[in-house]
Amino acid sequence: MKSAILAFVAGVFLLQLQAALWTWPGVVLAVLGAVACLGWVQSIRRKNLPFMSKSLMAILRLSAYGVLGFCWANLMAMRALQTELPAQWELRDVDVVGVVDSLPFRSEQGHSFQFAVEKYVPIEPGVDEKTMRDFPHRLALSWFNSSAESAQMGEVKPGQRWSLRVRLKRAHGNANRDGFDYELYWLEQGVRATGTVRKETRLIDDFAWSISAMIERSRFVLRDRIERALPDAPYVGVLTALVVGDQRAISQEDWKIFNRTGIGHLISISGLHITMIAGLFAGLIHYLWRHAFFTRLPFCLWLPAPKAAVLAGALGALLYVALAGFGIPAQRTLWMLSVVAVAMWTGRVSDAVRVLCLALGLVVVLDPWAVLSPGFYLSFAAVAVLMYVGYELAPTLQIKGDGSAPLTAWRRVWERWKAPLLVAARAQYAVTVGLVPLSFLLFSQLSLVSPIANAIAIPLISFVVTPLALLGSVLPLSLAQWVLVLAHACLTGLAHLLTWLSTSALAIWSAPQPTWWMFALAVLGCAYLLAPRGFPMRWLGALCCLPVLLNTTPTPVFGRMTVTAFDVGQGSSVLIETAHHRLLYDTGPGISLDANSGTRILLPYFQARGIQELDMLMISHADSDHSGGAQSVLGQMRVKALSSSLPADHPLVMSAAQTQRCVAGQHWEWDGVRFEVLHPVPEIYLSTKWKTNALSCTLKVSAGAHTLLLAGDIEATQEDELVNSIAPQLAATVLLAPHHGSGTSSTTPFLQAVQPQMAIFQVGYLNRFHHPKTEVLQRYLDFGIKPLRTDTSGAITLQFGDVVAVSHYREMHPRYWYPH
Repeated sequence: MKSAILAFVAGVFLLQLQAALWTWPGVVLAVLGAVACLGWVQSIRRKNLPFMSKSLMAILRLSAYGVLGFCWANLMAMRALQTELPAQWELRDVDVVGVVDSLPFRSEQGHSFQFAVEKYVPIEPGVDEKTMRDFPHRLALSWFNSSAESAQMGEVKPGQRWSLRVRLKRAHGNANRDGFDYELYWLEQGVRATGTVRKETRLIDDFAWSISAMIERSRFVLRDRIERALPDAPYVGVLTALVVGDQRAISQEDWKIFNRTGIGHLISISGLHITMIAGLFAGLIHYLWRHAFFTRLPFCLWLPAPKAAVLAGALGALLYVALAGFGIPAQRTLWMLSVVAVAMWTGRVSDAVRVLCLALGLVVVLDPWAVLSPGFYLSFAAVAVLMYVGYELAPTLQIKGDGSAPLTAWRRVWERWKAPLLVAARAQYAVTVGLVPLSFLLFSQLSLVSPIANAIAIPLISFVVTPLALLGSVLPLSLAQWVLVLAHACLTGLAHLLTWLSTSALAIWSAPQPTWWMFALAVLGCAYLLAPRGFPMRWLGALCCLPVLLNTTPTPVFGRMTVTAFDVGQGSSVLIETAHHRLLYDTGPGISLDANSGTRILLPYFQARGIQELDMLMISHADSDHSGGAQSVLGQMRVKALSSSLPADHPLVMSAAQTQRCVAGQHWEWDGVRFEVLHPVPEIYLSTKWKTNALSCTLKVSAGAHTLLLAGDIEATQEDELVNSIAPQLAATVLLAPHHGSGTSSTTPFLQAVQPQMAIFQVGYLNRFHHPKTEVLQRYLDFGIKPLRTDTSGAITLQFGDVVAVSHYREMHPRYWYPH
């Protein structure tokens, strides 16, 4: 059974790598073939026929289970994709009636939440409700404070039934290497369209009862109680995450500290917390059941106390997992506890590996997309490592003396706690070593201080902070405040210690994502390193990890360069890499330190590539769609120099170690690649009449016979000045379209002077500016210039060599949930 489950999971994983789904006939034929194969193999085994070896039968059997897993995931994906917003209905207003179906996220900009649609109401003449029958039944909506009806918004709560006028578009996210895949996330959530609330809003019912609404409203109430008890507390978001699993209020700066110290797995409702709650429920009911709830009723005759305790523990775990929003680690623990509960209830003994495999199978059956979540692998791998090294059961504790004198009180305490502390230390060592390959594969880094941090954080968070937070969330507010203040004080002390640990240069070991053979070799090495005592030369396992630990970032050869135009939505960010240097031109849009392209796109990319330093960050101008992620990049990476057109008192300039203004005439050479600043001229800084767009740093980069021109947001006036002053210097192979292809740029004389073969348009999907303008795009096509668009292609990578080779992220990593 265990091998069958693993084969099924492998089939599910294989489906998630496909560019397209199988059709119904193909799925039905595959299922029938797999079932027939299993029946045939089973009949051969029963008859013990000699013409087929056991190994061949095992291969056929596992292949059949893999096909069943593939087909199951295919069917789930077909079901999730069956509703779609028609393209002609994008950016059109429509009235919807439905229920707030998730825990809303509140920010300075407004609310965001998921909305279960009950009815679409057409507002355009000639459109009936039948036309909208196959529209998405679940939406991800944003209700901004600037909306026309924001005064009516008040507090959006789960379970409320609203009538809203919304403007929708298909679910679409940025597509970059190692960036968060919002399209996959929305598919898993059942969301097939996103939108904004426009106007004509009306609250129909404050609570529309359903089990889901009741759970989400309970989570909302608990979160609200914590926030009211601790207004403006710096770590209230962490307490909220421990109680209801909502991590969205935790700042990026705090996440940086938690990840560098390796305790990020604790900042949620983890498996340890769920097991603790289940144990408390089970212990309480066991005690009360044995004592008949202090009555004379024969409870134990009706049901044995151990079975009652098991049932109570399982129900307690289910309740807590529901509060967690059914996250992957929480699901894993719930299913494992459920399997154990069933085994104990029915009197059957089940080994630990079988329990883990059953939990694995249940998670994948219920959520086939879980196999794409890092938490899925970390969660199951950590338990598997503990089982492998034999720490799933603590040893029996014994208090020893020498027989000649009684033990002192302190000695007795030490002898009582020595064994469990030793087991905990060995388990932490095993998990740290065992997860090294996964840590580099998923995060490209390993926290070296995590054993120390976890040794302190695990008992403090699991046995002090979490129980206090849970207790404080349900007590009357007058009492809850004292309990929550104590929990927050403990958390604050821990945060100070973690901050000190994370500031060390040796806190983490970073390396690029390993190749498949590096990862496989490291897995074998860690398995041998953790092998039982008696295995010869276990230290050789550490040598197998060296390729992962010493992996280096690939770079272009001398005289060539690699250019990456990130998909940052409506904004701009371009990375230029030479043999030994890197320049980042702009950092994309951002609305806050926690919500910007730097934290969501650039930093994850740099981390996955093992890039820890930038030789130069060039911010073309001050507009937020170009500088929005700069503060995050400056705060979390080493940046040798900042070049920009920003004023001297700008926060970015003041926070950089070394700064300079970009001025026409500046030039330098890195590794055989020449960089030249063409604009702005020095005199433009002396005038106050120019908008920020006119100050855009315009950079020309030449590698051999090919040239890249980055024009920022210059407009027609600046283009005319460049054409009339330095027209011969404008010629380029690739042009970053000025101002994203707006109607105020890309004039005919400018394109004639540049004469590019390709033009990159960094634009957002169906952006409100309608960039690139239709007439501007046609102008490029009329000149025979090939347009490259990040909204349709995702991140675009160009290799400048003898020719310019172009690759598109969505083409290189096709997935069935991407738009076709």
